[in-house]
Amino acid sequence: MKKFFLGLAITAGTLSFAQEKAASSASPVRFGLKAGLNVATISGGDSKAKAGFYGGAFANIPLASNFSIQPEVLYNGAGAKAEGMDDLKVNLSYISVPVMFQYNALPNLYLEAGPQFSFLIDSKFKYQSVSVDAKDYIKGFDFGLGLGAGYYFNNNIGITARYVAGLTDIAKEIQGTEAEGKNNVFQIGLAYKF
Repeated sequence: MKKFFLGLAITAGTLSFAQEKAASSASPVRFGLKAGLNVATISGGDSKAKAGFYGGAFANIPLASNFSIQPEVLYNGAGAKAEGMDDLKVNLSYISVPVMFQYNALPNLYLEAGPQFSFLIDSKFKYQSVSVDAKDYIKGFDFGLGLGAGYYFNNNIGITARYVAGLTDIAKEIQGTEAEGKNNVFQIGLAYKF
């Protein structure tokens, strides 16, 4: 629960900084929405990629002519399929708070990197039509590092791509044994700035 409040504090602090920066900057803070496809896996075992969805809101805060910071709040569908058993899936749902530092390589093209704080809201093991709660096996917090790029076709609409590499194991320790496995997610989608 402390980590959840830490993530909210980081987001609130960044948004407060955004309002101050907007008052003193020639470029205004821009808010927007984004959504798209997640292709997720879990490292450390025999797993295959699983498709999911992500979507949420962001604030783009200019720091200098070519640099900005972009905090986001996203719903993130992650997990994996078991190797050799297409019907067995690990379905994980997170509220993720990435804080991306962006460099505008060209006027409409940016590169980004930054941390992502994710808070588990649902976890299920699913086999065919049977679904079992997995909260006793999956940790409630995940930390990762995102690297990506985006291109805006005009002032409002753009396409984004990001890879988020998990840095923490997501499995809880069970009977003295901790399973290894980190979330790895490739995202591609659309962004709309207001």
